[in-house]
Amino acid sequence: MVAVKLEKFDSEAFYERQFEFAKRCQKLVSELTKTLYNQEYGYQLIKSSSSIGSNYIEALEALSKKDFIHRLRISRKEAQESVHWLRLIKYANSKSNEIVKESKELIIEGREIVKIFSASIITLERKNF
Repeated sequence: MVAVKLEKFDSEAFYERQFEFAKRCQKLVSELTKTLYNQEYGYQLIKSSSSIGSNYIEALEALSKKDFIHRLRISRKEAQESVHWLRLIKYANSKSNEIVKESKELIIEGREIVKIFSASIITLERKNF
């Protein structure tokens, strides 16, 4: 018989992942050319990517189980929104290989963060957390 060791979810490491995602988004925005659409997309991306972690902190400090799940949903929504803005940035800057490459990497990371939040929410709801 093979024993499977289930590791406890590391909420601090997950927060650090969100923090790094927000930092990378901020760096990407700083490298965009100053066009009307880049300024708007960049502004929105900075807001949504930084909100993921702040709402996650609020979830960890939730006053009730219902509030915990609610805050996780908000974090997931902000991650989904970040992917949306990244896709628009990638499209609007399609002639810049560097911006496209970094946008693609961030889109992948953003989608992985969304999946983690989704799995957590589903697990908690199944357990009637």
